[in-house]
Amino acid sequence: MNEILHFFGNNIEAIYVLALSILLGIEVISNVPTVLHTPLMSGANAIHGVVIIGAIIVMGHAQPDNYLALVLGFIAVVMGTLNVVGGFVVTDRMLEMFKKKDKK
Repeated sequence: MNEILHFFGNNIEAIYVLALSILLGIEVISNVPTVLHTPLMSGANAIHGVVIIGAIIVMGHAQPDNYLALVLGFIAVVMGTLNVVGGFVVTDRMLEMFKKKDKK
């Protein structure tokens, strides 16, 4: 428990940036019209590719005994990968809707 409190005490600025980013993201997404939601999700896929690379870099620089950084990095890689794959599947499905269908 002391290690977690020490981590939060040392990284309070990063925690503020994370909290403000979450609030800003919620505000932006809630004001996007439904028609533009799917194209914006495609852009979010590219951003999550950056998140995956950042998480891998953080895990590479973490000390082997720093389990908190390793676990958070692993979770970030898994969640980012799921978001990228799911986003591309939805984008592909959306693009299929705009293709002309063959007449039989």
